[in-house]
Amino acid sequence: MSEEKKSPAGLSQTDPDGTGKVSRVIRIGTRKSQLARIQTDSVADKLKELYPDIHLEIIGMSTTGDKILDTALSKIGEKSLFTKELENALERNEVDLVVHSLKDLPTTLPPGFTIGAVLKRENPHDAVVLHPKNVGKTLDTLPENSVIGTSSLRRAAQLKKRFPHLEFKDIRGNLNTRLKKLDEKADFAAIILAAAGLKRMGWENRISQILEPEDCMYAVGQGALAVEVRARDADILEMVSVLHDSDTVLRCIAERAFLRQLEGGCSVPVAVHTEVKDCQVRMLYLTGAVYSLDGSDSLKETMQTSIAAADKSLEDVDERVQRVGVTATKVSGEAQDRAERLGIDLANLLLSKGAKEILTVAKQLNDAR
Repeated sequence: MSEEKKSPAGLSQTDPDGTGKVSRVIRIGTRKSQLARIQTDSVADKLKELYPDIHLEIIGMSTTGDKILDTALSKIGEKSLFTKELENALERNEVDLVVHSLKDLPTTLPPGFTIGAVLKRENPHDAVVLHPKNVGKTLDTLPENSVIGTSSLRRAAQLKKRFPHLEFKDIRGNLNTRLKKLDEKADFAAIILAAAGLKRMGWENRISQILEPEDCMYAVGQGALAVEVRARDADILEMVSVLHDSDTVLRCIAERAFLRQLEGGCSVPVAVHTEVKDCQVRMLYLTGAVYSLDGSDSLKETMQTSIAAADKSLEDVDERVQRVGVTATKVSGEAQDRAERLGIDLANLLLSKGAKEILTVAKQLNDAR
């Protein structure tokens, strides 16, 4: 039997071969869906490559969002649909870190938790997956009153405005379930899914159309993976911090700050688009928008800020500062501050033009449906 003991940081350690060589055991929590496991395995592979001496255990769990499949996400009224059970395990020290799709994480995390890593973003755009009988078509060329499946108020609001000849209905379930519903029944002409999830599942061949920002802007954090840890676990925080992708961190901090300032969530249609551009100085551009449920009323603006910060030694970065739940070690604190301020300023601009009223009505109408 392997000898087990606690490391100084409280991590279990094991000597599997009885050789006296101790390996750290890191337990990673994840949702049980195939996509969640693929995402978690990709993070585990990166950690194993960076730290070959650690022993990783992956622990799958079902979340509230996985269990309630007969109700639209926006109607359930729970902010942490896909994260709560995982965070409970983190709080009870049953796991040491948790891998999430960043878009599932609320902009305010429970006390004691932080996002210790935001990995390089996959394509954040939405994709159209057509029923086999509609292959070769686009949303523009689908017949009048074709039914499009999506569980997202954000997607439906934008696409109703852009493609008024189409109808939109809720479709729930993981990617496998939704594709099966599309292919095996005649209920939907097409469904809208995140391109990132399709790519990670190896199903890029099912993508018929990538929706550009003028058709449909994406969700805050979409396409990025986040590693959530206990904020007090300095060694775990340090270990996962090398996974940060600085451009993705800055884009997602701006997006999350925008959403938090609007006090938005999955029950209201809020969308974003961010870009980092190398002009004369490095610039971060953020476009944000709010919509009525049918897309007829909307506000959309773009702002930008410089993220070119003076080079600082790592010791100059305060590693324990959280910005909208993200602790981004080894990323310029000055650039993070500017990204957060950009999101707040853009939200305040939209609020000054009536965004609160649009979102309040959208929430009321959604609650009444």
